[in-house]
Amino acid sequence: MDTFFLSLAVIICGGVLPLIMHRHFTIMKAGCCVLIAAGCMLGFIDALSLLLHPGVAATYSLPWLHIFTLSFQMDSISAFFLVPIFIISPLAVLYSFHYMEKPEHSFRTAINYFFNAILIVSMALVACADNIPTFALAWEIMSISSYFLVVYDYQNKETRQAGYLYFIFAQGGAMFLFAAFALIYCYTGSFAFTGFAAIPDTVKLVVFVLAFIGFGSKAGIFPLHIWLPYAHPAAPSHISAVMSGVMIKMGIYGIIRIYALLAVPSMIFGQIVLIVGMVTGVLGVVYALGNQDVKKLLAYSSVENIGIILIGLGVGMIGVASGTDAMAFFGFAGAFMHVFNHSIFKSLLFMGAGAVLHKAKTRSIDQLGGLLKRMPVTGRTFLVGSLAISGLPPFSGFIGEFLIYYASFQGIHLQRTAFILSALAIISLAVIGGLATACFTKVVGLAFLGEPRTDKAAHASEVGFSMKLTMIFLAAACLLIGILPEPFVRLAFRGIADLPLVGTYNPDIFMDILRNIAKTAALFIALFLAVSILRKLLYWRKEVSAGPTWGCGFTRPTVRMQYTGTSYAASMIDFYRPFVPVKTLYSGIRKIFPGQTTYHTEVIDVAETNMHGKIVRPLFKLLQMLHWIQHGHIQLYIGYIVLTIVVMLLFL
Repeated sequence: MDTFFLSLAVIICGGVLPLIMHRHFTIMKAGCCVLIAAGCMLGFIDALSLLLHPGVAATYSLPWLHIFTLSFQMDSISAFFLVPIFIISPLAVLYSFHYMEKPEHSFRTAINYFFNAILIVSMALVACADNIPTFALAWEIMSISSYFLVVYDYQNKETRQAGYLYFIFAQGGAMFLFAAFALIYCYTGSFAFTGFAAIPDTVKLVVFVLAFIGFGSKAGIFPLHIWLPYAHPAAPSHISAVMSGVMIKMGIYGIIRIYALLAVPSMIFGQIVLIVGMVTGVLGVVYALGNQDVKKLLAYSSVENIGIILIGLGVGMIGVASGTDAMAFFGFAGAFMHVFNHSIFKSLLFMGAGAVLHKAKTRSIDQLGGLLKRMPVTGRTFLVGSLAISGLPPFSGFIGEFLIYYASFQGIHLQRTAFILSALAIISLAVIGGLATACFTKVVGLAFLGEPRTDKAAHASEVGFSMKLTMIFLAAACLLIGILPEPFVRLAFRGIADLPLVGTYNPDIFMDILRNIAKTAALFIALFLAVSILRKLLYWRKEVSAGPTWGCGFTRPTVRMQYTGTSYAASMIDFYRPFVPVKTLYSGIRKIFPGQTTYHTEVIDVAETNMHGKIVRPLFKLLQMLHWIQHGHIQLYIGYIVLTIVVMLLFL
């Protein structure tokens, strides 16, 4: 693992350099981009070589504090999750070169780059941790560094509140993880991961549930997703891309790793994961559809895609428990493939949203419009990302979802609960795909088509070169994976090679199906290009007249007559009204000649409302009742400590 640690050292140097060179703004950014890109390239090559040439897992250990041992191991699962870390992170840093363009915030920008480097390194260490202290240390560093990245605009009250909320959920999730690790230690007396499989089966279920809650809080499962719609809009867009595209996948990695370490083929594990995945996926996309803030919409969309990944994992776990090798193999492979694909198209979409915010100065979809003419590169790349995230061929999102569909159909022949859950998985994927298409049709149609709704949208222009280059690269990757999926799918197959419960399965029959899909995708692209070229030739040197769009009988149409995001999504949101309440504020018309009226609707997150009403408020009242304990007398504080020690000694 020498190359791996060398890559992390180079990345750390890339984070420290801006602190030294912050007075030279452009040189600071360029040096940071080069060093982080070089370090990530080394790490990517090391991880990819292990995936392509599987063998004995690479290990490394060193003493820490003369008490613990920090142990690291890179197997196929670790290597697969390292690939998106080392691809997306340098692209986000490159994007920031033109995004972070205020020299007056030079030192703040330097601190942002420093914590960005720390986040990259900590995520890589989480993926390679091989015992409890190592994992816990890397996990906490990841949470703390990402908190400082969220509160970049700390002068804004909303940003500070978003940072506090994220920190609470991060540490709350960590408490569940530490509880799971403590329970394991009680039975094994060891910090090593290798002892997890030796604990009793009943304890394994408790450990898995605790760990699932802890990791799920980081991943954004429902109802622990509340921090995402606040943290992502608050953070700079390139940080949102890393957090959504990569960091929340560390929660998915943790779920996979704890399942592999416990090594118990129980049906209940898959049932829990699959049910949570279906609820998370459906409600995530419905909340995304109902939001008009483009970054909040993308945050809820991340919740939706975490749901899709969990559906794949749940189907795979059910396949393991039922002995259906194809179901297990393609369920896990589909989840891994969607992890990789989501890191690409979600990063692209957040970068596109950042470009819009950078130039139009607003996140509200209802205040945009007509941006495709003014920001052609941003508009076209955002369209590619929207097609990919909707799971439409011939783009990357379709491939991962197709694998999960294929795995789910393998479970149709099972009996009772397994059959019902397999059928529900198929239905849920179809519902999620349809709603995601509607959601991103809304975003593209309202933000990039039509006419500008505000002066700022009308005067928007294309972003800087580094931002355009990054978005073009990611858009090209979305298309490449859709047209030539076989090498990327085989990479996912190699990623699950070290999952101990997944049986060996020969996917050659499926690869024939995949090649036919690739040929169809290539044919579609060829026809599209041929029609485009033919149109250009037919209109060559011909005069093309332009006129106003038909106004439906109105002689003086205005931009206010265009669809709003609320009106577009209203009928679909109504179908889910019991789970997605809508708050409406309408002043009404009370006069023959009314004055100005107001109409505003807002989708209410039931998880947030219930958590605030049933947990936060009662807890706040309890703490107020106990406030008398904090009186400021040091003598009584010492008495509390002595009393606690005495009580503990009595029990021990």
